[in-house]
Amino acid sequence: MKRVSMEALKDLPTPVRRRVDAADVWAPEGYEVEPVVAGLSFPCALCFGEDGTLFFAEGGSTWPTRPYMTPRIWRMAPGRAPEVFAVEDLGGPRGMAVRDGHLYVSLKGGYHMRITRHDLRTRERVVLVDGIPSGGWHEPGGPVFGPHDGRMYFGQGSVGLQGVVVPEGFTVDLAKHPHAHDVPGQDVTLTGNTVWARDPRLPFPYYAETGPFQSFGTPVTKGQVVKGQLKCNSAVWRSRPDGSELELLAWGIRNPFGLAFGEDGHLYATDNDFEEKGERAIGEDPDRIWRIKNARVPPGEVEAPEWFGYPDLCGDGLPAWHESHRPIRGKAAEPFLEDPPPWAGPAVFLFPPHTALGKLAFSRSDAFGFRGHAFVCQFGTYAPLNTNREAGRLRHRRAAGPRPRPSRAARPRLRRGGREVHRPAHPQGADAGDGGGLDPLRRAGLRRGRAALPGTPRPARAAPRLPRRGALRAGAPGSHAGRPAARRRRRCW
Repeated sequence: MKRVSMEALKDLPTPVRRRVDAADVWAPEGYEVEPVVAGLSFPCALCFGEDGTLFFAEGGSTWPTRPYMTPRIWRMAPGRAPEVFAVEDLGGPRGMAVRDGHLYVSLKGGYHMRITRHDLRTRERVVLVDGIPSGGWHEPGGPVFGPHDGRMYFGQGSVGLQGVVVPEGFTVDLAKHPHAHDVPGQDVTLTGNTVWARDPRLPFPYYAETGPFQSFGTPVTKGQVVKGQLKCNSAVWRSRPDGSELELLAWGIRNPFGLAFGEDGHLYATDNDFEEKGERAIGEDPDRIWRIKNARVPPGEVEAPEWFGYPDLCGDGLPAWHESHRPIRGKAAEPFLEDPPPWAGPAVFLFPPHTALGKLAFSRSDAFGFRGHAFVCQFGTYAPLNTNREAGRLRHRRAAGPRPRPSRAARPRLRRGGREVHRPAHPQGADAGDGGGLDPLRRAGLRRGRAALPGTPRPARAAPRLPRRGALRAGAPGSHAGRPAARRRRRCW
């Protein structure tokens, strides 16, 4: 890694993102955007040490079984060049926090996620928590430390994309990790509903039947009971900083990638919506932010974990098979749980479907501004891969039914983020920056306006147009013959 001029960043020797220019990024009046580090492979975790040292991680790959670059953790002390602090051996680091001379890291793996601790002086690495089911579509969250109890809080998303392991978006992983599956946090009784899907391990047209909380190709029966486990997934836990006294706080959160404590002392978690595709397609499920109420219960006194709906409820509290969530393509969902636990909603905030919330951080600085606001990163939609609705029809919904909505005073104020994955909080108060900037790697994460409340109209964006079926024919059905090479490449998604 070497220092370059700002002009050099406008013509980088790379095949993609050749230009890094702060002028391309919108920021509020009075704020400056400045690139600090460029050329990273999947940067997905940032944090600051007590002395202002910045740690940032290269996640290596979005999935442990895909081709990836080396997962590395970098350290950049004030006034010094970045240096590699550690190299990881799993799918890659996803979250970090510094506390009492140690760097705590959450790591995604092929079958399990883990939490490690690195000594900042000796670089000694210790595994604190291991064996939590992972390896699928979603990510670890945290770790973060409770301001009220000093405990370590962290999460892990689901293995299945749609409440069951299917090859939609998971084909390579099924071939290399065929036994990965979700695990509930409480005993659940199943309805016996299953999903039939193509089996990528065998030649077409073989199909396999799969039930919830089972590895691919394993059916279930009506009334079958799946035992809940402490080390489940789609869940949030806490423990002592050494990993002992592990306690399950909540489960049923599809992807709690972003965890942060607000100034009100509550723990908040971002969560991503179901996809509108595949063999259990679910339409117009809003992204959301949950409040984990059990985080305020004294350690060791949680009577039962909260359940936030996965695999059967959407972010608005409606069933995945409700009329408002029926898909316009793919097979509609059916209930998986015979007698589900009480729902722990409603959500604190609902966002448009396919917003893809990343991590969040609360401003705690009067100098930086927006004190008490939560800054939320948004990755954006994969349309038309995860939905083919027009962008103007992607809307979020109000919380369902007569459930009381939190008062305005009880809601954290939010700012919409850009396409970054993570924003940390700077120890000296200038939230995530030296001198009051934004994201310390790109500082490019703020869009105009506050996060929209449920029911607020959202500007439409042009949706990618799918080619007509007839346009793919130039000779034999499905043939590419007769089309220019450049045109073929554009349509081979």
